[in-house]
Amino acid sequence: MKKIIIANWKMKLDYKSSLALAKQVLASVKKSQKIKSEVVICPDYLSITPLAKIFHSSPVKLGAQDSAMTDRGAFTGEVSAADLSALGVKYVIVGHSERREHLHENSSIINAKIKTSLTYNLTPIVCVGEKLMEKKSGEARKYLSKELNRALRGVKIKSAADLIIAYEPIWAISSSSSARAMSAMEAEEIQKFLKGRAARILHKNLRVIYGGSVNSKNAGEFLQQKNIDGLLVGAASINNTEFMSICSQ
Repeated sequence: MKKIIIANWKMKLDYKSSLALAKQVLASVKKSQKIKSEVVICPDYLSITPLAKIFHSSPVKLGAQDSAMTDRGAFTGEVSAADLSALGVKYVIVGHSERREHLHENSSIINAKIKTSLTYNLTPIVCVGEKLMEKKSGEARKYLSKELNRALRGVKIKSAADLIIAYEPIWAISSSSSARAMSAMEAEEIQKFLKGRAARILHKNLRVIYGGSVNSKNAGEFLQQKNIDGLLVGAASINNTEFMSICSQ
């Protein structure tokens, strides 16, 4: 499978800026001869409908930053995976650390979101990552293994392309004032471990991607690693020049 570069725009852009950036990204991707990876853009909810039109039948795929646990019901403020799929969304980020921390999403919620996403042919990008406490105590792998077991409990997929694991060490995410990217070699070892764990649970060799303070200066080193199948890019993805530099490596 191709490597994949996923932009998570979070809630950093207003509506007009999202549309303008989407057009810039599409023009750059079409123009570039260097981009070999699959490119996915995950905007905020308000921008999904117009971006679906912009990216329709193009090399750029559309993703969402989250989706609901169920397709329909009394869930005020939630957005249905069924509706996202109908709009042309192909991927959905599930279990991002910011939602775990600020919105108190637990493994049970994340597991339900994964299953609902799969029902509507969305590819979940399942985020896992340890805090600095687990890293310093030497418990990172134990913690990650437990999180994968909980998130993927009862999940069934038909092919390895149906689900992606995004490894984002929480202490390395750029929204943290003390964040720094993990070294590519260290990330490679953790990603290899996660691939093995996911394969034992789902019996498929999934793509595992890295996220955490990724930028144009370190992206190439990450992408050269055998077990890093792509990148989840946060802050650097809202600058077209920077993002295209990452996608071209």
